[in-house]
Amino acid sequence: MKFPKDFYWGAATASYQVEGGIENCDWAKAAREGRVPACGRACDHYHRYEADFDLAQQLGHNAHRFSIEWARIEPVEGQFDTAAIEHYRAVIRALKERGLTPFVTLWHFTLPQWFADKGGFESKQAPELFARYARYVVEQLGDELAGITTMNEPIVFAGLGWLKGNWPPFKMQKLADWQEYTNSGKRSQSRPQQSWWAYGTYRRVVRHLVMAHNQAYDAIKLVAPDLSVSIVKHVVAYDATSNPWQRCKAWFATNFQTHSFMRKVADRCDEIGLNFYHYVKFGDRGEHPKSDMGWEMIPGGIYRALHILHHYQKPIFVSECGVADDDDSHRAWYIEEQLTGMQQAMADGVDVRGHMYWSLMDNYEWALGFEKKFGLIEINYDTLERKIRPSAWRYKELIEQYSVADNGSAAS
Repeated sequence: MKFPKDFYWGAATASYQVEGGIENCDWAKAAREGRVPACGRACDHYHRYEADFDLAQQLGHNAHRFSIEWARIEPVEGQFDTAAIEHYRAVIRALKERGLTPFVTLWHFTLPQWFADKGGFESKQAPELFARYARYVVEQLGDELAGITTMNEPIVFAGLGWLKGNWPPFKMQKLADWQEYTNSGKRSQSRPQQSWWAYGTYRRVVRHLVMAHNQAYDAIKLVAPDLSVSIVKHVVAYDATSNPWQRCKAWFATNFQTHSFMRKVADRCDEIGLNFYHYVKFGDRGEHPKSDMGWEMIPGGIYRALHILHHYQKPIFVSECGVADDDDSHRAWYIEEQLTGMQQAMADGVDVRGHMYWSLMDNYEWALGFEKKFGLIEINYDTLERKIRPSAWRYKELIEQYSVADNGSAAS
């Protein structure tokens, strides 16, 4: 089975993780406080994007997903930086000059510090402020684009910030922290937030994220009605054996993790981006090799994830799907299995339009710093030298193998 000739092949990055030099956001503040590793100059992609896109073109990509840094665009509330807009215009044009279709995400986790100081997505103002930002970017750059994504993995953002508490704003404390506070007698230290309060705040954040996407969609359509608007949803592919109890658990987990959010935003999505990393089969976990993240590697599970989103009858693009693999021993196999799962879903009628591997290059992996290596391209953080990994060449071979040329035959 060949993929359509207009299928998008590429990789993804996110602004804070690769650009470097972003010091006016909540993650930079958390780093200064010693709560997460410092990002610093990262990959210096902000200055080296053209050379990085040359490598993507060399690897046979025809698309690239990246994010715009909100803190650059609106460094002060209500004040927009035209120089930052022009930078991202140059990024978009650099991609198009190399035959790479830009997939642009407006917000990928980091918050401008002024927005975080107002409470971030806990604030009632958050949806309106986010929609204003989205409208401004589209007013400035919409003519350069065919589509835009409002936000990346909203449930991951809310869960790690308010349920697990290891991302800003660190609202949920571990039980051990609460016990230490109780037993120490040091009432002067910050009191850990109790879990039920954290969960209530989490639900409010999720509600505001839904409202933020929906209001941003409406604001974008007012100024660019033909622009395709999407959201990127992380989907855990829950599956089960034929056992009724196991199937019930899979249904409940899927509803909580995916459908409870998606059903509230699907009517304001022209297409949907899928981020896939996890497959869980209740009643038959089996034995699977693990990545450097400690995650089970079951890349073919993307088949199930695509079917979960197919429920909404929207075009889907795989916006992220990758593996942390320092020695590059599993990545080529992982990508091949992803594509096999995609083929099977497409044969079933799932409308898949593109595949973006995560990630184009090694980068700042949030609270884990630079330790984990997801990239098709290896980064030497001392010299910033780029080195293409063997798996990246295998990905190129697969792109050529599965692509259809303009004359309808397989690409050579």
